[in-house]
Amino acid sequence: MRARPTRQGIMLLAAGILAIIIGRMFGVLELFLIGAALLLSTAFAVVVVAGRRPQIEVERWIRPSVLTAGDVGRVEVLVESVGRSTSPPFELVEPVGSTRTARMAVAPLEANTDVSAGYRVPTERRGVLTIGPLVAVRQDVLGLARSTIEVAGVEEVLVSPRAYSLDMPLLGQGVLGRHLLALAQRLGPGDFHSLRDYIDGDEPRTIHWRASARSETLKVRQHSVEGLQRCVVLLDQHVPAGPHAADAFERAVTAAASVVHSADRAGLTTRFVTTEGADLRGPDVAAQTLHLLARIETSTAPAVPIARDPSEGLGLVVSIGTDPWVTSWAAFDRIADPALTPIGVFTSDIRHRIPLLAVDARFEGAFLRSWAALAGATRAAGARRDPRAPDPILSEVAP
Repeated sequence: MRARPTRQGIMLLAAGILAIIIGRMFGVLELFLIGAALLLSTAFAVVVVAGRRPQIEVERWIRPSVLTAGDVGRVEVLVESVGRSTSPPFELVEPVGSTRTARMAVAPLEANTDVSAGYRVPTERRGVLTIGPLVAVRQDVLGLARSTIEVAGVEEVLVSPRAYSLDMPLLGQGVLGRHLLALAQRLGPGDFHSLRDYIDGDEPRTIHWRASARSETLKVRQHSVEGLQRCVVLLDQHVPAGPHAADAFERAVTAAASVVHSADRAGLTTRFVTTEGADLRGPDVAAQTLHLLARIETSTAPAVPIARDPSEGLGLVVSIGTDPWVTSWAAFDRIADPALTPIGVFTSDIRHRIPLLAVDARFEGAFLRSWAALAGATRAAGARRDPRAPDPILSEVAP
């Protein structure tokens, strides 16, 4: 615990010393007495706040422990008086990040009683939010002296990026769905499903001659086609220098979180990799990815080779970066698989020809529209429209 004069107390001390000096120099007894009174009043205030400090125990909870950018969390504080007498009034002060400070005034507490307080924690951007230390501040009536005691330490809160709910492509729907259907047919038929009448354009080798002989029309075998099974999301941490590089990378992080969450929610075998060597997979891949993306930064180190995807079946490789011809796009050569379809998600203006299967993510609204168009969806699940904004805004999902 520290007790010291406040700014007003220091000014009063300076005035008292000056009054004593002038009174001594010119022999003015009244100035000498005034200066002594000012010094004594400040010293008395320091003794009072140091001698009667609040005897308390504090517990603090931060809910939720992981926030999403744009959400509002809450810090709950329980203050319990553990002294034998009523505690003096005091104030709880806690830094929230580097720009905010929370202040909670606490009235006198009787012995063995408690009181709760709290404050909201707004989050504008992803990252690590530092909260604390929490200190109890005791001040005299005139504000001449202050004592502080630390009652809770420093805690870190992860603020994960926003993750929008996206529709995964269905075979035969939209540009991507038609591409996937054609790819599935080229890779080979699935299990036998049924017989149907022949229509123009059917492969002659699919005709079932025995069934056709017993019918008035030709019959063809219809096989089930394997749907989308897996999704690999690759985030490029190499961002070219420029005035908008930081914003472009933040959009890439949001896009990565959205695709990983949506693929995992759709039941796809999901894998998240970065050009710095992160490789996440398994049943908790969505939560692990949000935790990683809360702290991720740009990189200038050489890209780490990406291992070939061990899963099987029809899938997507979603490469997210600023330019189609930088590190992440080139990484496709190392994870090439006939059953994987590459998709580029680009967050900056492109000076080259954009690949056919590409998503424009220069703005969040453009990313949502472009993905929905590629996937053949009229709107993603849970979409809601903000009448004040020109772009469609989709519902955000909690980590």
